[in-house]
Amino acid sequence: MARKTATSDTQPASYGDAVQQLEQIVSGLESGQMPLEDLLTQYQRGTELLTYCRDRLRAIEDQVKVLDESGALKPWTLE
Repeated sequence: MARKTATSDTQPASYGDAVQQLEQIVSGLESGQMPLEDLLTQYQRGTELLTYCRDRLRAIEDQVKVLDESGALKPWTLE
């Protein structure tokens, strides 16, 4: 049976998809049931996904800063 590799050049479909994949990788790593030859591959894919998530969050933060500086965002008030 062919073994599915964890690393790929493809980006996740979304931030949520990347987080879900990361959770699966972490669960697999923590289980201790992963074959030794897959550990490095899974770790590498995890770092790719983590980089993707960080980049997406940074892009959103930058967009919020631009909106905030332009005055397009109104402060939250509790009444």
